[in-house]
Order: sequence, then structure tokens, then C-alpha cells
Amino acid sequence: MRNRSGRGGGRKRRGAPSTGRAPAVRVKTARRRSASSTHWLERQLNDPYVAEARRLGYRSRAAFKLLELDDRFRFLKPGGRVVDLGAAPGGWTQVAVARTRAETARGRVVGIDLLQMDPVRGATLLQGDFLSVAAPEVLKAALGGLADVVLSDMAAPTTGHAATDHLRIIALAEGAYVFAKDVLAPGGSLIAKVFQGGTERSLLEALRRDFESVRHAKPPSSRAESAEVYVVAQGFRGRAKPAAGT
Repeated sequence: MRNRSGRGGGRKRRGAPSTGRAPAVRVKTARRRSASSTHWLERQLNDPYVAEARRLGYRSRAAFKLLELDDRFRFLKPGGRVVDLGAAPGGWTQVAVARTRAETARGRVVGIDLLQMDPVRGATLLQGDFLSVAAPEVLKAALGGLADVVLSDMAAPTTGHAATDHLRIIALAEGAYVFAKDVLAPGGSLIAKVFQGGTERSLLEALRRDFESVRHAKPPSSRAESAEVYVVAQGFRGRAKPAAGT
């Protein structure tokens, strides 16, 4: 697959792609296709972000969410070191490469996922579990130092039960936070997906203790019916020093 991660990586503020397109596509329900699958396919075919992602060479429409979050909060900087947790299929990794200029060796981007991924030019991709004991050291070695940004667009498979789905995605966000404390440089940022209803109080309190600024944001490209929002924690205060004699 040809990668064009450098395209569309500028700082120009992004609105919705042009809606001057053909009339909406209607998909008939096939014998072996469920109604929900038909609805998903119809939504994909009529989503301008899907078409724009395809045109620009992004691997997913989710790339626009990161572009919009960074346009607003400016955490991806040339020369920065970035870890992308749960990176597959690679849309966020592509954006991180473009905005840190990793293809010209100024920045470093490392993605990790349980799934195997096609290469992304300018990034180092690892297959494994970021929650493993060895992962922080492996990722720091791949970065060549501490990270400036930890990204997490991870979401657990939904069950249809709102309370259960909320707990599952908060667990992933908590895992990203614990990981970030091990790999972030002072002043670094954590961007993680949560669900509407915000971040759990215990996690929010921990983030406010460890970061100078903690805000929630829903980028314009996030579907209106989606419950997802993102917590943007910036200004990592650094790891606490061990007490004397420990």
C-alpha cells in the first residue's frame, strides 16, 4: 500500500470536507447482510471524511480527529517523539509522522498494536501489548528517549450496554495514563479517547495532579451520534522522585 502520510499535514484549520457530492447512496439489505451491517456500509459510502481520507491516502477517517485536536491544542511539534498506542490501522500514526517531520529524521514516531500493521514510512511499528511489563523500556529504546506525546485512540468492542462500554473504554484510558507516566518527558502530553460522561473521577483527579492542563474535546470529524470524546492532558509534571531511603 502506497503511503502518503506527508500530505495534508499542515497546520491549516480543518473543517468538514466539501459536501458538494452526489446524492446519498442507499444500500439494499442483502440476504446474508444484517440491517446493522447495511446501515454501517451505507454510512461509510456517504461519509465525506471517508472519501477525503481515501483521497489523501490516510488509512482511516480517524486521521482527521487527530488533525483537528492538534490544530486546537498544538501538541505535535517538529522533532517531537510520539507513541501511538493501539495504532492499527495507522491513520493517527500517519498524522504524527507528518506533523513531527519524522520522515526527515527530525521526529520519532513509534506505534504499537496487538495486530500486525502494514509499514508506515517514517514510523517504527511494534506488534505487542503496551500493558506488558517490558513495553515502556522497549518503546523508549525505539524512541531514543522519553516521549513528548502519548496518543491513544483505542476503543474496546462495544456491547450495546452503555455502562459496560463506558467502563471498558475508561480502563483503556487508565492503562494509557499509567503507561504515559513511565515514558513521558516533563512537559509532555497525553491524548486519550473516553466516552461522553467524561473521565472517571479517580482518573481525572490523577491527571489533574500530574498535568498542568486537562480538558475534554470532541473534534468536528467525530460522528455526532458517537459517544466518544477525548481527554487532552498537557504539561506533564514529571514522575515523582522516590522518597529518601526507599
